[in-house]
Amino acid sequence: MEIIHTISALDKQLFLFLNSFHNGFFDLFMSAVSAKIVWLPFYISLLYIIIRSLGKQSIWVILTLILCVVIADQVSSGIIKNAVQRLRPSHNPDFENFIHLVNGHKSGLYGFVSSHASNAVGLATLSALLIRNKSYSITVAIWAGIVMYSRIYLGVHYPLDVIGGATVGALVAFALYVILQKYIYKTKQITIWQPQMPILMLMLSAIAFVLYGFMA
Repeated sequence: MEIIHTISALDKQLFLFLNSFHNGFFDLFMSAVSAKIVWLPFYISLLYIIIRSLGKQSIWVILTLILCVVIADQVSSGIIKNAVQRLRPSHNPDFENFIHLVNGHKSGLYGFVSSHASNAVGLATLSALLIRNKSYSITVAIWAGIVMYSRIYLGVHYPLDVIGGATVGALVAFALYVILQKYIYKTKQITIWQPQMPILMLMLSAIAFVLYGFMA
């Protein structure tokens, strides 16, 4: 039990440190990162890559990606959060004088594990396993990392919350990849025909960020 208390204390100290870097620009930016709608161009670009590479056979890959996000979300939000019932830092009365919340947003009561982290890492891991392109893998790794940090920045998750969520997402992704390849449909490698495609995906998302900023 002592080691658990030690880990929890370190987790809270790290949270306070990571949550302390704030300014107006990043308040808006991190809010946008957690608003899933701004990543719609990114998701559409990913679907376009898959469909262009696999044609009609892409249906199994697309369904598996959707299933990955659904399972990761349900395991993290529907099962683990309710079982563990760890209060988010935004609902911890000991932190109310130290924590920085953006626009007073506290999110739900429980935070372990982060469904944002599980969804992002699940999608990033599975798509990277399928596409096998270094530039794309780096792009989605950065994307998932930003999503994870945004949850700490906004004051709604501890570091262990997002690490736990990332672990759930990665495990679900690896399991579904094995099932897809071994039992359902052994996909050929999905190719990115233009090296700059990952950059274009981020540029489209950046435009969505700007539009979100005007509407916020």
